[in-house]
Order: sequence, then C-alpha cells, then structure tokens
Amino acid sequence: MASVHTVGVVGAGVMGRGVTIALRQAGFQVILLDREPEILKSVQRTIADDVRLYALLAPASAITAAEVVAGTVFSTDLADLAAADLVVENATERFEVKAPIYRRLGELLAPGTPVGVNTSAIPITRLGALTGRPEDVVGTHFMNPVPLKPTVEVIRGRRTSADTLERMRGFITALGKKSVVVNDSPGFVTNRVMMLTVNEAVFLLHEGVGTAADIDRLFVECFGHTMGPLETADLIGLDTVLLSIEVLYDEFKDGKYRPCPLLTGMVDAGLHGRKTGRGFFDYGSGASGSGGAR
Repeated sequence: MASVHTVGVVGAGVMGRGVTIALRQAGFQVILLDREPEILKSVQRTIADDVRLYALLAPASAITAAEVVAGTVFSTDLADLAAADLVVENATERFEVKAPIYRRLGELLAPGTPVGVNTSAIPITRLGALTGRPEDVVGTHFMNPVPLKPTVEVIRGRRTSADTLERMRGFITALGKKSVVVNDSPGFVTNRVMMLTVNEAVFLLHEGVGTAADIDRLFVECFGHTMGPLETADLIGLDTVLLSIEVLYDEFKDGKYRPCPLLTGMVDAGLHGRKTGRGFFDYGSGASGSGGAR
C-alpha cells in the first residue's frame, strides 16, 4: 500500500505493542504514543520480551527488538501523529479515555487520513462522530497476540466512507493479514459472542460446577478450541474483559451481559491474567495457563 509509510499507534499497552511489532515486521515506520515518559521507557524492555516470545511461536516471522525500536518514534505528544499516514488507536477500553483522543485527532490529522479504532466493544460510530470527520474512522479489531493472528475484524461505522474502508483493508493486507467486514454494533460479532461465553464460564467456576482447568479442557478436547474461555480471558486481560462486558451491559440493557461477581472481584484484587502473572491460572513460573489452575 504505497500511500501509507508511517503509522501512528496510540497506546503502548498489550495491543499497542502488538500492533507496533506487526507494523515493523511489515516494514512500516511507527509513531508510538502513550501518556507518560516512564511508560515509554519501560515499553522497549517489554517489546524485547514480546519479540522473544513471538520468535519462539512463529520463527518465520521473527524480527529483532532492535529492528522494532529502530523504526519507531516514541512520543507523549499527540501532535506528533500529524505526520502519520494512518492511525490505529488502542487506548484503554473506556469511552471517557478514548473520547478526547478522537476530538484531538480530528484537529490534527489531514482530511482523508484513515483512523482505525482498536476496541473490544465501544461503537465505532460514536467515536467517529467526535472527530468531525466520521467518514475517515473505521473499526480495526485486532486480536491478541497481534503478530500471530491472521485476521482482523473490520467494523464499518454508520458514516465510514467506502474509500476509508477499502484503504484500511488494503493496509491490513499489507500487514499480511486478512479482514472480515461487519457492521457497527457494540461488541461487533466476535466479542458479542466471546464475552458472553467467557462470562458464563466464570459463572460456572463461581458456582462450583467445574474447576477452571476442567471447564477449559472441555472446550479444548470436545470442541477442538486452541484454548478454553478462561485461559482466553487471562490472555485478553480480565480488566479488559470486565470493561467489555460492562459496555455490552450498558449498551443493550440486557441482563444476560451482567458481569459475574467472581470476575469483578478478581479485577478488584489485581488478578488480571497473564499481564499480572495470575488470573484464572498462575503464570508466575512461566508455565502455560492450562498447567496452572487456580
């Protein structure tokens, strides 16, 4: 995709780092933005850890941490994104956090610059309206870990232009990934189904119907899934899972999306899954989730 050389990435958390590594693997220049210099200082070390893990899981797509860093500008100034040809936003899954970013992007970016919203559940149309140029905004729901997942769920907002949609799909193809386009709805297709499944699995654990290991084992051995819903939740991050379920509950006003008290309690306790070393499974020893049930 010749028209895109530099990509702005907002947010240096798990998803933002994953998007950055995938972009560098594909040869794009990156402007990676987060709110605090201390966060950006630690990001380079975390990127090195991420790159080592991805190299073990997919040696053919390996890139060194030095190569990732060499092509990345680390910044705390949103104004630096004015130099980007395309932006992928990965800020925390809270509307009040994302909203000011979109207002500012509308001021900074040249008209026609595509903005990809990497969100688990927040409606794309609502965020696009904040920019004043909703035709440039499209959902890009990357999956974790980004460098290893072959497909991106692309969400067409109510006012996303056909040109923006096609440019974003071309960009995703240039990343070496496929795209599936769906219409805007809270949670889209993937998370509207996935979060219900995860939440119900947590209820099963909460009610003592099965252990975490046995609940997941049934999905792996009976359905052929790569991992069960609880290990998946640990991979996503339980804080992100809870925020996504809360968005679905608020948007649909449907009791089927009420968060399980066990999930809420674990987030309150700081047990957020892989990124904190413990969730439904214990990752402190570096063992796989399936081997370390809580």
